[in-house]
Amino acid sequence: MDLGLTGRWALVCAASKGLGRGCAEALGAEGANLVITARGEADLQAAAAALRLAHPGIEVRAVAGDITTPEGRTAALAACPQVDVLVTNAGGPPPGDFRDWSRDTWIAALDANMLTPIDLIKATVDAMAERGFGRVVNITSAAVKAPNDVLGLSNGARTGLTGFVAGLARQPRLASRNVTINNLLPGAFDTDRLAKTLAAGAAKAGLSQDAFAERRRQGIPAQRFGTAAEFGAICAFLCSQQAGYLTGQNLLLDGGAYPGTF
Repeated sequence: MDLGLTGRWALVCAASKGLGRGCAEALGAEGANLVITARGEADLQAAAAALRLAHPGIEVRAVAGDITTPEGRTAALAACPQVDVLVTNAGGPPPGDFRDWSRDTWIAALDANMLTPIDLIKATVDAMAERGFGRVVNITSAAVKAPNDVLGLSNGARTGLTGFVAGLARQPRLASRNVTINNLLPGAFDTDRLAKTLAAGAAKAGLSQDAFAERRRQGIPAQRFGTAAEFGAICAFLCSQQAGYLTGQNLLLDGGAYPGTF
């Protein structure tokens, strides 16, 4: 299936590794030019080099910086000739107990996981509408659907973004102009973020991290953790020409772990 992404420009945040990298790989494989961001210069440049090698027909631009700051967002947007596809992503806030969090801790979580995506969306969607094509995919978390008790910062910030997107995606000035905005909700994927969450859960449960990880795997009907590559493939489809009638949705990718019907 031709996803209609050849020659388009995609801005993918936090793409040096993990789920962001998986999205960049999938979009690049479909012929999209890439602007990728991350805070770590070395990892980012290594990712850019690998993407260029794997997909020699596309252009890859790497912008090192913190996407959660105004300066980081300005630099990333300036590097992209036009943003046809926006994949928002930022490292999740640390696990813990809300009794230990200050106002500054909360504001940092909101800045990274709610306000940064909103700012990037604000900077791009009207131009997408003018051109008659645009795709926004926000990488949020399965915690939006099934909150995790040690991820209260993420639960709160990402749910706020979800509520905002629910309204914005349904604005006729965007939806009628082939601009879609959707959220991808990853469950347990084999990433550095999962390792940190497992470590926190293991400490709370009084188990080794390996034992806790195995217990977590056994609680997933798929009996495994997800991969960045399969996550990226779903992202690429959401960004495709075929997905123009799909907007304002929250797609849960968790191997069947969520037990509800809806």
